[in-house]
Amino acid sequence: MSVRSLKPLLHPQSVAVVGASTKPKSIGWVVMRNLLREEFAGPVMPVTPEHPSVAGVLAYPDVSCLPQPPDLALICSPPETVPRVLETLGKRGTPAACIMSQGLHRARTPEGDSALERTLAVARAHDMRILGGGSMGILVPGIGLNASSAHRGALPGKLAFVSQSGALCTAVLDWARPREIGFSHFIHLGDTDGVGFGDVLDYLGSDPSTRAILLYIETIQQRRNFMSAARAAARNKPVLAIKAGRSMEGGRAAASHTGVLAGSDLVFDAALRRAGMLRVRDIDEIFGAVETLARARPVKGRRLAILTNGGGIGVLAADDLAELNGELAALPEEVIARLDSVLPPTWSHGNPVDIAGDADGERYVKALTILIESKVVDSILVMHAPSAISDPSEVAAAVIRWCKDRPRANIMTCWVGSEAVEHARHLFSGAGIPAYDTPRAAIQALMHLIEYRRNQTLLMEVPASAPTDFVPDTARARALIDRALAEGGGTLNEPEAKAVLEAYGIPAVETRVASTPAEAAEIAATMKGRLALKILSPDIVHKSDVGGVVLNLPGPAEVEKAAREMLERVIQISPEARISGFTVQTMARRPGAQELIVGVATDPVFGPVIMFGQGGIAVEVIADRAMALPPLNTTLANELISRTRVSRLLEGYRGRPPADREAIARSLVHLSQLVVDFPEIVELDINPLFADSKGVLALDAHITVAPARPGTEHLAIRPYPKELEELFALPDGQRALLRPIRPEDEPNHHVFISRLTPEDIRFRFFGLVHELPHSEMARLTQIDYDREMAFLAEVAGGNDGRETVGVVRTVTDPDNDKAEFAIVVRSDLKGSGLGKRLLTKMIAYCRSRGTKVIAGQVLKDNPRMLAFVQHLGFVPTRTVDGDIVEVELDLHSAAAARIE
Repeated sequence: MSVRSLKPLLHPQSVAVVGASTKPKSIGWVVMRNLLREEFAGPVMPVTPEHPSVAGVLAYPDVSCLPQPPDLALICSPPETVPRVLETLGKRGTPAACIMSQGLHRARTPEGDSALERTLAVARAHDMRILGGGSMGILVPGIGLNASSAHRGALPGKLAFVSQSGALCTAVLDWARPREIGFSHFIHLGDTDGVGFGDVLDYLGSDPSTRAILLYIETIQQRRNFMSAARAAARNKPVLAIKAGRSMEGGRAAASHTGVLAGSDLVFDAALRRAGMLRVRDIDEIFGAVETLARARPVKGRRLAILTNGGGIGVLAADDLAELNGELAALPEEVIARLDSVLPPTWSHGNPVDIAGDADGERYVKALTILIESKVVDSILVMHAPSAISDPSEVAAAVIRWCKDRPRANIMTCWVGSEAVEHARHLFSGAGIPAYDTPRAAIQALMHLIEYRRNQTLLMEVPASAPTDFVPDTARARALIDRALAEGGGTLNEPEAKAVLEAYGIPAVETRVASTPAEAAEIAATMKGRLALKILSPDIVHKSDVGGVVLNLPGPAEVEKAAREMLERVIQISPEARISGFTVQTMARRPGAQELIVGVATDPVFGPVIMFGQGGIAVEVIADRAMALPPLNTTLANELISRTRVSRLLEGYRGRPPADREAIARSLVHLSQLVVDFPEIVELDINPLFADSKGVLALDAHITVAPARPGTEHLAIRPYPKELEELFALPDGQRALLRPIRPEDEPNHHVFISRLTPEDIRFRFFGLVHELPHSEMARLTQIDYDREMAFLAEVAGGNDGRETVGVVRTVTDPDNDKAEFAIVVRSDLKGSGLGKRLLTKMIAYCRSRGTKVIAGQVLKDNPRMLAFVQHLGFVPTRTVDGDIVEVELDLHSAAAARIE
């Protein structure tokens, strides 16, 4: 996650080709040809000892002879020579290289070392950025750079394409050019041993020439780097991804139901969703989605009205909508009555709204007006099929005029056909209105908008590291987990697993352990009602598969008999299994309760994931599940539930009351907290989890643990760092809570900004900012704790009992070299020591993260702030625009070390 030296790599001023060749079809020949075909303004320097010139350009026998160190070196020499070449380039001061040589991971240097390992070591030693090995190269059409071995160049444009597949790169180039699709950057990462997706996303996310970023992903190496960079980029522009390997083949075996069901593709889906990106399935879809996101307005809801002059195409669109899980708006009687008044009697009297084949522009406009004014319609798909009576272009022109008068209306169009509607589609394109060739393409585009909006909403969710209204019994859970680790088995038995769940507020059925059939009978005698008996073995997870579960036992005698028979049966089926005894539990009588599965699995890339779905013994067959990355809050938990088919059953049906959705979501949040607190948890199963109107109850549970380092590094997304909270005493006796900012602070932040004095506003924002829009305020309160930090001070007061009175924030560059700070404290608290404590807290935090420098900007006519920061060791470095002073603090200096 570093943008260091990425500008020389992706926007070089000079290029050297090491291994340039005059041999046709060789990589060195193709790369030189591509570089010289374009209009790259900088010098191109071929390096080869075999020829005095290549393609008419003076060649140099080796890197040491180059007249200047190139910004970018394209290495096309044999793989065993790459480390030596890179060493020479590093000594010359070249900051970036693209290794185009194949087979680096198999080659050995002349000294017998691994060429790949030696290459990486050399790059680290000289602080060089490398792309590849095996990279096809880089194209930046805007500067005339084709530093690639591609068979054709790229047109300039606003899209960036980043791929791990060279074959897909060439296919996309071939596909895009005849369609006049251009690119700001076209990058093949190769083996991604150097520059990865996180690095490139950081660069492109803030690149003004890039409107959207398209990714082709096969593997992710650094989960938190990728997630932080993806979340940062997706806040600025659309990021779309194709992921290879969607099937379950190759998935690792797992002991639990959750582990078996947690396919890597589902986990990847969850990661993209949480990062605010949009996932698509193929090349056609990815470019169609880009155009949709660029032209269409953001949707506010899912309900679609279809307006058409042909019943057939309207039905096709409705079918596609149903298949893609969209929602057809139900038109109320008053809307139908209004449509009756302007449409011929033959119209469809429902949605799709078929207004007949002779419909002209005026009829379309009348129907559009009624539909858009309806509160039950969020978007409208306007469709038209050619007819001898109606003019497609006349209708299109009328729709365009109507749209100009209603710029907020969410309208998509589908003029079906070819030659007869080509001009109409051209009119829509010129007016910036989305136009599609087929009903399915239009519906798919709508679903892209809906999914993108949902993912952007999830992007803004930053759950706490611990729910504020929930205090788990961590000591009890820690004792149980530590005991399992000490015994070396790594598996908690069923009663122990249930005890951990209960420590985290997830109710479980009473379960007791018996060593022998006789002891099971003794326990049964103390319990009321019907009983369940289960085998207890660290080697048997799926007990029912070996006959290790017997239900509805009426009393002690039946329990003892069942235990003896169970023991014989299990020993016969699984003779190697260690038998610890039995569990006896009361039968949970919850008629009509829905069986759910809730669990945790560890993905090799993204770490812990939470699974939710329909449970029971047929859980793998039903395969109704959804995944989410922890940490979760209630919003994220409810979104996870909604992505399963069983969520509809939870709403109630055929006389069954709805299940307690709040209790289910709460259990997921508590389970997420358990994962945050205990990185030792590798797998966890609750199957079944009964859910009904009375709440939830865990009937069976399984937990597998393994040694792990403490902290939150096991998570792909850093949770709210509650450990950074502290109390600060104000001079008037009030105690201010200093803590990291949270998304739910947005309302109080609005109030805080609105109450700042004009002078405070000018000093903080360098201008008169009366209020900030929701989007900007969300950006200030919904932060990625891996990249940013904001500490606020709050005291008692306000509508919800809390009032923000000060805030300090920093944004750190991806290399963690420099953090830029800003601070503001309410005017009546200046001089109270609050500002100093907030800033010193931030300084200490940045130093603890290894940040090198903290910097800020202060207006010249704000002498109080200048004196304040200089007192803390900040040094003025330069003046910007005549009235802004930049100040910096070296966090490793003696002055910084004195700050407490």
